[in-house]
Amino acid sequence: MKAIILAGGFGTRLQAVVANTPKPMAPISGKPFLAYLIEYLAQQGVREVILSVHYLREQIQAFFKSEYAGVAIRYAVEETPLGTGGAIALSLKEVQTNEPVFVLNGDTFVKLDYQAMYAHHVAQRATLTMALRSIEDCARYGKVITNDEVITDFREKGEAGAGWINAGVYLLQPDVFAPYNLPATFSFETDFLQPNLATIQPRFFAANGYFIDIGIPADYATATAASLK
Repeated sequence: MKAIILAGGFGTRLQAVVANTPKPMAPISGKPFLAYLIEYLAQQGVREVILSVHYLREQIQAFFKSEYAGVAIRYAVEETPLGTGGAIALSLKEVQTNEPVFVLNGDTFVKLDYQAMYAHHVAQRATLTMALRSIEDCARYGKVITNDEVITDFREKGEAGAGWINAGVYLLQPDVFAPYNLPATFSFETDFLQPNLATIQPRFFAANGYFIDIGIPADYATATAASLK
């Protein structure tokens, strides 16, 4: 299995506590958050990772080089920020496969069965499958609405109450963007997923394990090495 990790963001909100460091490189017990993520992917059977990098990318490249934890590492370099969609499209050029590819956010960790998600995606003959996490209050993240096996809508942040949220893991076909006329810079969710939900009919996979997004200082402070293993 192969995965793309989006690790090019500026991490503006986290700069107050982790200055001059790419957000995925924020240290947890002396080791970058991204290292725990790649180690977990290795445990799940992922053998190749493409890191989409931009901001302070030299730090990421110097640490992970071309191999880490038994996983081959390659890089898709954004010379200018391309948005999440543009970064994925650029990274897919490095994948060179017809098999489904995982896409993860480099600041989010969720424990799930990647092989089961892969099998579910193939069985559904899906173009795109999204991992969803059930939580008690979706206000910070925005709700994902489903109908049977299909994702049907995304609600804006601020709507309180229990429900599904995007857990930050996608599984998609490498040609997912081919039918669409997309610019080089675009948002994966806002410019691609939301306007094309009826056509794509993304499936979902329930992720019930530990989940954390270190994008804000409060959550970063609660992340521990024990939880990320």
